[in-house]
Parts: sequence; structure tokens; C-alpha cells
Amino acid sequence: MSGARYAIGIDLGTTHSALSWVDLQAEGAAPEILPIAQQSGPGAVQDFALLPSFLYLPNASEFAASDLALPWNPAPDRITGEWARSHGALTPIRLVSSAKSWLGHGGVDRRAGILPADAPAEVERISPLAASTHYLQHLRDAWNHRHPEAPFDQQSVTVTIPASFDPAARELTAEAAQAAGMHAVTLLEEPQAALYSWIAGSAGDWRKQVQVGDVILVVDVGGGTSDFSLIAVTEEAGNLQLNRVAVGEHILLGGDNMDLALAHGVARGLAAEGKTLDPWQMRALTYACRLAKEQLLGDADLQSVPLVVPSRGSKLIGGSIKTELQRALLTTILLDGFFPAVASDARPVSRPRAGLTQIGLPYAQDAAVTRHLAALLGRQLGATAQLAGFAQAEAASFLHPTAVLFNGGVFKSALLVQRVLDTLNAWLAADGAPAARLLQGADMDHAVARGAAYYGQVRQGQGIRIRGGTAQAYYVGIESSMPAVPGLEPPVQALCVAPFGMEEGSEAPLPPQQLGLVVGESVRFRFFGSSTRREDRPGTLLDFWTPDELQELAQIEATLPAEGRAVGEVVPVQLRARVTEVGTLELLAEAAGGAHWKVEFDVRGEG
Repeated sequence: MSGARYAIGIDLGTTHSALSWVDLQAEGAAPEILPIAQQSGPGAVQDFALLPSFLYLPNASEFAASDLALPWNPAPDRITGEWARSHGALTPIRLVSSAKSWLGHGGVDRRAGILPADAPAEVERISPLAASTHYLQHLRDAWNHRHPEAPFDQQSVTVTIPASFDPAARELTAEAAQAAGMHAVTLLEEPQAALYSWIAGSAGDWRKQVQVGDVILVVDVGGGTSDFSLIAVTEEAGNLQLNRVAVGEHILLGGDNMDLALAHGVARGLAAEGKTLDPWQMRALTYACRLAKEQLLGDADLQSVPLVVPSRGSKLIGGSIKTELQRALLTTILLDGFFPAVASDARPVSRPRAGLTQIGLPYAQDAAVTRHLAALLGRQLGATAQLAGFAQAEAASFLHPTAVLFNGGVFKSALLVQRVLDTLNAWLAADGAPAARLLQGADMDHAVARGAAYYGQVRQGQGIRIRGGTAQAYYVGIESSMPAVPGLEPPVQALCVAPFGMEEGSEAPLPPQQLGLVVGESVRFRFFGSSTRREDRPGTLLDFWTPDELQELAQIEATLPAEGRAVGEVVPVQLRARVTEVGTLELLAEAAGGAHWKVEFDVRGEG
């Protein structure tokens, strides 16, 4: 925002959120972390460096109004942050968690009240969009409480998202920010933010740690997702440049999965002692394991953390169960289950699915982060082929990273960092390539927020910018005209409307071929994305593609206004695509005479 005093960066995380800020009027200033006021117990408010992304929906008679008071709201009806997380572990049916993962789930209506996901009918439910908006509002209010002289809505704000978020999830995040009172917000991919943070924290020494020809792999395993990005180091006019060349798929695999695996591991030990847990207790145990995991990963000297599983009565167990999470169990489950040492040609394993399943998050079927990483590097073998100064070995079987930056609370564990690095370097050695080096100095808790704040400086011309644009090429489905044939759907072609790397704030006019747009009746738009087809330009029309080349995204069910035309009329139009400053994608259809329609990616999750 022009005239802003501060650049604010927000990490809207699955399990934790954070806010960082930097003074734009102080040249070379480093990003700082905002202490976030939040409820820590009945009638108690404390400042914490992180805001746990949890929301507790209390029963109307559960607390006195004064128990929930915040400095800016004397009587909120919900609990946010630290106390929500700890109290919600005892009553998980009223605890909203993983809202960010639900926000990116195109298989549900993300505006509908669906959280907590398995709450009984008498418990209030809210939408993933509303929960995300609530966390952002809390961060805005915490800023205004501490900085009344610099109102939040007058600052430059950047909110981070997973690199693998599709256009619909990006649009929803932008909408949540706007609903929270954040005007002119910018979206930034989390792995890029982590690298920005590393640059900001290096005090200018980053240029000594990387060189032209380097490929930096950012491995970001957070609470809900595993995100991979590849960034190439190039040169322009004698200066180092950073170019984001590839991102991984949207993989719902992270700390949430690990918490559940740990809970089942502890439950097996309890079962061996004759103690059986019901589903409600398993949820409580999962939340307890989350806290214990964070303690064990954050303190290498701890060997165990006590766990208490509450009881709802005496039917199964007479009282609360006391047990513990041992470091040995944590290490075994995380290393063998989530970070196994596999070969470079390993690929995620998919199993046959049941015909009926619960409506829930589309978690990755394979829990092995290392297999997903191997798949990305194999798929992106030619990602740097067009860049000057990059030479891939002829016999290479995957893209060779030369440096690795880790991000996410999981990697507070040096053991897990070393396992991924050792596995990657074993792949490189087998391909005859030199080992990748570790980029030191990452801040696992606050890197994304710090990097987002630094990006605000970059936008003011005060730092180095990572060139990226869109993480995929985008296509719209074009239905072929053909006679009706029983049992045969008309073939669909894929028309490229936005190339890989299209920059924010730019437009891509298509060649002048005309297409028919159906107006006045309900129609379906199909969209596709590709992270591998880098040569396709706007107007490229594909008759055939493999599942590895194009992945179908969320569809749109829409009725475009007839604008005085007959219902069902097919209007000749020309298309052009636009990537907004926020980073969302719009598709514009223009007819002769000036009539136009805007076709936006589905942000409702319907259809």
C-alpha cells in the first residue's frame, strides 16, 4: 500500500499463525515478530510469539463472559489460540482445527458450516472461510492493540499460502483477508517466504552461500501440508537472480498426520495393557500427542512427555488414563513412517479405495514425505533446461538440487533434517552428482511470517525479488462439437489460457480464434493445471495429455447472464486471462460490441 509505514507479513498456518513486521522508513531494518495477545485460561490473557490456529466454540453456559475477555473485546463468544488448543484437547468436539486444509479442499462447500468436522448436531459449526477470517481478525486486532498509532488497515499486508494452492484456494484466502479488514492484501507462497526470510537473516551473506547454477530445494512440512519448491540461481547484468522454477502438488501430509499416527502408536500400547479408548478419547489423545510431539521436537534432551486421556464416564474406563509419549516411539514412527530412506525412483503408493468413504480432508494416501519428494524431482527433470548456466548430466534420472532449505515445525528435529538430507544425497550420489549442502540459519517457527514482511520491503525496492509468477500453466476445457452418440461424451480439448510463470498484474490475450460461450442457463466450466508443460503459450490447444501432464482443478457451475440474449444462446467470444495483483486468476470472455463476462475459478466448492 502506497504510504504505508510498516510492511506486515502474516503466516496463516494450519497449526500456528504468526505476524511479523518491518519499518519501511528504516532502511535495512530487519523483520520483527509481534507478540500476540490471546486467552491463556479463564480470565487470563498473555502474549505469545505464535497464535495456535485453533478455535473453541464454548457452550453458552460453559464460561462467564469475563472469562473470555480480550483487550479489544470484553465479551467474545469464542476462544482463540493457546487456550483454545489446550482446553479443546479435553473437549475436542467443540474444537475447530485445520481450517487452512479445509479451505484448500475443493470437494466441500468451504462457505458452509462444516467445522468441527465430526461435531454432534447440538454443537455450533462454522465454515473454513469463517474460521480463517477469525484468525486473521485476531491478528489484526492484536496489531492494533499494540500499535494504535499505526492502524492495521493503513499498512502493507502480505498473507502467505502453500505454493500448491490452486486458484480457488488462493481466491478464498484473499476473500478471508478482505473480510478481516485487510485491504490491498498480497499473497505470497510459503516456500518463497521461507527463502526470503533466509536472505533477510543472512545480513547480505546469502550471495556467498549460493552461486549461478545452483538449484535450491525448499522442503516445507507444516501442520497440514508438505510443500516443495525449486528455485534456480541465475545471473543478470552481473547480479544474482532467483527464479522459482517448480512447485510440488498440493499434498495434505504434515503434522496432523503425524499426530494421528503417534496417537495410534500410544493407543496400541494402552490396548496391550487392557485399556481401550473410544473415538472421543482417541481425538483427545491425538491433540495431546500434538503438544507432546512439539515438546520433544523442540527439546532434544527430553526423553518422554506425560499424556492424560480424559474419560467421559465409567462405561469403559473408570477415570482419566495417564501414559506418556516416548522419544523412541516418536523417532520410529516419524522416521520409518514419514521419512523412510527410499530410492530416487520411489513413488507414492496408492491403494484401492472403498466405494463409500467419510466426507473429510483428502489426505495423501502415502505418508512418506521422501517418496513424494522423489516424485517431484523425477517429474521436474527438465525444469532448468531453458536457463543459461544450468547443465544437467545426460544420465540424470531426476532434477539435481545443489542446496536445501528446510522449513516447518517438524524440522526443529535435527534428526529429521538429517534423514531427508541423507536420503537426497544418496540419490545424488547414485546419479553421480555432488551432494547438496544445507542452507543454515532457518527459523522454523517464524520464517514464513518474517519472509512475508521482508517481501513487503522487496516490493518497495529494498531487497532481492524471487521471480516466480504462476506456479502452473492453466487451461480451460473446450467441448468439441459432435453428433449425439449414446454413451459417448463429446471429447474435451484443453486450451492454455495462462502460461507457467505468468506474473501478477499481467494479462495474456489469446490468439484471435473465437469460441462459443453459452449464456442464460447453467453450464459447467472445467479447468486444468500443469506444473511440467513450460512451453505452452496462451492459445495452445491440447487434444491429448497424460495424467502426469495435466491435473483437473475445481469446476465451476455457473449461469452467465444472458445480457438481452436468448436463454441457451451460444455467443461468439474471445478469451483472455489475467493474474491479479493478489495472485488469483481471472478468465475474461469478450463478445463483439463490448459485452463481456468474467469467469472466475470456483471459490464456493459447489458442484
